[in-house]
Amino acid sequence: MPELPEVETTRRGLAPHLIGRRVERLIVRQAQLRWPIAAELRERLPGQRLEDIERRAKYLLVHTEAGSALLHLGMSGSLRVLPEATPPGLHDHVDWRLDSGQVLRYTDPRRFGCQLWQNPGEVHVLLAGLGPEPLSNAFDGDYLWQVSRGRKCAVKLLLMDQKIVVGVGNIYAAEALFAAGIHPARAAGQVSRARYRALADAVKRILAYAIRRGGTTLRDFISPDGLPGYFEQELFVYGRTGEPCKTCATPIKAVTLGQRSTFFCPRCQR
Repeated sequence: MPELPEVETTRRGLAPHLIGRRVERLIVRQAQLRWPIAAELRERLPGQRLEDIERRAKYLLVHTEAGSALLHLGMSGSLRVLPEATPPGLHDHVDWRLDSGQVLRYTDPRRFGCQLWQNPGEVHVLLAGLGPEPLSNAFDGDYLWQVSRGRKCAVKLLLMDQKIVVGVGNIYAAEALFAAGIHPARAAGQVSRARYRALADAVKRILAYAIRRGGTTLRDFISPDGLPGYFEQELFVYGRTGEPCKTCATPIKAVTLGQRSTFFCPRCQR
């Protein structure tokens, strides 16, 4: 599914087209996404001026005076700003008609995304209890070392736990662990403070670089300007089972951790 860099790329692409615009009408062609489109959104969003668009984990929050639309792209969703006259396709489920003569169009073949509502001054239940943002000062190696003490779970599962740190999905967890030289199945409590510092630095560096390059191109993800991301061509381990490691030429291996495929170099990662 689209990961943090894809969502951040979407946020940055949408912001110039949304902030300051007013939603004239909500056009819902398919209300049943992962959850039904929130009745509050359908009632309160029309007529509102869009004040800001924020990312929290892999969610987008579009803020208005009446509250905030809470959006998630699911596994295959995308948001694009198009001329109002653009005919909708089979999987174009929701349009926000803007006073600019454009629409914010939500497309989702699998319908695993969502469009919900958060009232002013409240934190939606989906956002409650989330860990720090990986690009924030609250996330560093010392923090990872502290929260990992006594934990027997694999370090990759710790890194992907949204209560520990948000938005580090399968692709970027695999790439960061490779960059830090840490085997993904190593017990989290057995990783040293120094190695956690290297891991946190790798997470920040790789996510920031992926955002600059437009995110990772998955089959179903298209950025708001219609162009795919470029980071996929630079992956070191993810999806490269049997291919030579770019560092040592050892074949990349894959195991399953937490029901997710995990890719690593058996020589470079210990």
